[in-house]
Amino acid sequence: MTSIRTKRLILRPLVTSDAAAIAGLAGDWDVASMTSRIPFPYDNALAAEWIDCQAAGDFVRGIELNGELIGATGYFPNTDGAIEIGYWIGKPWWGQGFATEAARALIHYCFTNAGLSKLACCHFVDNHGSRRVIQKLGFKRVGACSAYCDARQSEVATVRYELRRPALAYFWRRAA
Repeated sequence: MTSIRTKRLILRPLVTSDAAAIAGLAGDWDVASMTSRIPFPYDNALAAEWIDCQAAGDFVRGIELNGELIGATGYFPNTDGAIEIGYWIGKPWWGQGFATEAARALIHYCFTNAGLSKLACCHFVDNHGSRRVIQKLGFKRVGACSAYCDARQSEVATVRYELRRPALAYFWRRAA
């Protein structure tokens, strides 16, 4: 199972023993309400089930800082066939650049190792932090839509973005 290293982080496969940390961090309303797939309340059993039952095509990694799980990132096939990336960071680590660093490493992996040529991502219109991360990563806005939020139990206005693999990604892979 592939781990991805950055200057400060390790993106590693999740294990069932991560369930308590995931439930504690992602179970915070301020985190869960900004994601589409995390219900609220979110407990250890739901987190363990999520870890153990990833769908075919999902690539999920825990974000670890100094041996401590602080969030998760990954990609999955969207209902429209696009490959969508996602990420969340536990609230104690907000505002320190960890989401950008982890997502940047994931994008590099997608374009060099996974051979993907285009990625999509979205954020709820009220998630200003995620909007800033997405813009820093170079995604281009392609439209607006809505997405269901498990935590809010409703459809939420969403902004959609895409990023195409740069032509130089071929050379990134050869240099690695």
